[in-house]
Amino acid sequence: MKKTIFLALASLSFATVTNAQSGDTKTTINFGLKAGVNLSNVYDTQGENFVAEGKAGFAGGGFVTIPLGSLFAIQPEIMFSQKGFKGDGRLLGSNYSYERTTSFVDIPLLFAIRPIKYLSIVAGPQYSFLLSEKNTFNSAIVNTLQEQEFKNDNIRKNILGVTAGADFNATDNVVIGLRAAWDLQQNNGDGTSNTPRYRNVLYQATLGIKF
Repeated sequence: MKKTIFLALASLSFATVTNAQSGDTKTTINFGLKAGVNLSNVYDTQGENFVAEGKAGFAGGGFVTIPLGSLFAIQPEIMFSQKGFKGDGRLLGSNYSYERTTSFVDIPLLFAIRPIKYLSIVAGPQYSFLLSEKNTFNSAIVNTLQEQEFKNDNIRKNILGVTAGADFNATDNVVIGLRAAWDLQQNNGDGTSNTPRYRNVLYQATLGIKF
């Protein structure tokens, strides 16, 4: 994980140093910073009568746009991304409500198509690493065994996914980003969890500045 983040940061630094001074942003390497909001939820859930609702969180980080001619580009990014969900269901015979907040480092490697100056359509794979997790668990009958089921759940820290979206260049330096991302792997690590199993999905809106 540390090696992956180091390589991503090295790419960002290299792009900053080598950024050309040309006024044509479609043929110039650009470095940028952005921040915004995630609306996250889960899909492909497995659990007894489990129903999930969306949850808002923070997103922020940096990106590099490396042109491959005027029409195509590669755009690696590194983002701090808050995800999670609210849900309810039944476990061990009683009803519960549950809220999970997770903090990830997301590293998408995007391929961009730029049909016009002010629009980039992006898509590609994404690697996510779980930094932290916070759980709030409430049950009509507080049961220590229920709480332990959630606390001891075998949560996967390394998750592969895909992301797609678009960047709208309001000016040469200001970019509005819209993304959707889906995990390709379930949250539990070994498939034996008794708590709800799921895959993250999020919708993201950011405002960025290119240098």
